[in-house]
Amino acid sequence: MSKSTNYTKKVLEHFKNPRNVGTLEGKNVAVGRVGNPVCGDLMDIYIKVNEKTGVIDDIKFKTFGCGSAVATSSMITEIAKGKTLDEAMKITRQDVANELEGLPPIKMHCSNLAADALHEAIKNFRENKKVDLGPGEARFVCPAGEAKNVPGLEKFSGKGVYHGYDHPDQFKDKRILVIEYDHKSVEFALELTKVTGRVILASPLKQLAVNDELKAKVKRSDIKLLSQVEVVEISGESVVEKVRIHDLDEDEEYDLFVDAVVVPQS
Repeated sequence: MSKSTNYTKKVLEHFKNPRNVGTLEGKNVAVGRVGNPVCGDLMDIYIKVNEKTGVIDDIKFKTFGCGSAVATSSMITEIAKGKTLDEAMKITRQDVANELEGLPPIKMHCSNLAADALHEAIKNFRENKKVDLGPGEARFVCPAGEAKNVPGLEKFSGKGVYHGYDHPDQFKDKRILVIEYDHKSVEFALELTKVTGRVILASPLKQLAVNDELKAKVKRSDIKLLSQVEVVEISGESVVEKVRIHDLDEDEEYDLFVDAVVVPQS
């Protein structure tokens, strides 16, 4: 079976055991969000800065995307922590790729956005924009010509692919795949269980990036949770019929038959 990507051992290690997952709140915290409008990769990098020294005392990330998107986000947190803002601004995409011992060429431009998200967080801190970003505020930084398009993502938009989280009644008795990005997507998946018994929640991370209460609710629910996976293709005739899943833990691919795919709204 052909693989969609060839990841280095270090990329896979950071994907399976990502560092510094989560968010930050409080004084001296800023967040940078960047994304890719075509393939859907979306990254939030949170920094907590010591205002006296200009040093990044803490850093967290939240990412929706493929294996390299998670790995580059994880790696940037390790590189940037303890550096001054000036030093962190000099970190490049190539630095991140080098630390991971390489990225597949197709992933280099569209998934390695971690340095851009870090720079955006630093810019926001310096401009005193120390608040969390709301929906729709991603700065898209990847040129469309360099983007890796998930086959079927655009083709089936409105025909089984839904951007954002609408009222659950339209999904009554359907097979739904919800892509986890934040607590809202998890809450929506839980809400869907009231109208259908066939809800799949797919996460690129080993554990859901939500609080323990939501994790417990998912565990008690009928949701089928898929961890450490990425969607590599969406297919069907006139509407969505199945998705191809890349399991990065096992480095295998398989098909899931679904009626709809719900992805975060950028």
